[in-house]
Amino acid sequence: MAAKEADRLFATRWVHVFEEDTAQGAVYRPEDGDIPLSRRPRERLELARDGSAKVFTPGPDDRHVAQPATWREDGGAVVIRTHDGGERRIVDRSPGRIVVEVRRPG
Repeated sequence: MAAKEADRLFATRWVHVFEEDTAQGAVYRPEDGDIPLSRRPRERLELARDGSAKVFTPGPDDRHVAQPATWREDGGAVVIRTHDGGERRIVDRSPGRIVVEVRRPG
């Protein structure tokens, strides 16, 4: 992982921009970017350099609830695992966009 890409990966809260999803996966963009307004709550991801992560999902009242997670590199991809068994694999990344393949638990 290039140093510049790594810095952006860890220094950013990533927001799911579902309108841009592709066959490859869910598209996330930096929270400080131009994210379209939506009535549907958007999932967010944060990764820390120490291997910890947080997945922010909409709660019952649409406020985000942080789920603790971990991440590691696996075959060149970053894999995020939540404690409920969910997995998100970053399959493509650039400073302004990540593409995430999501595997739900069960």
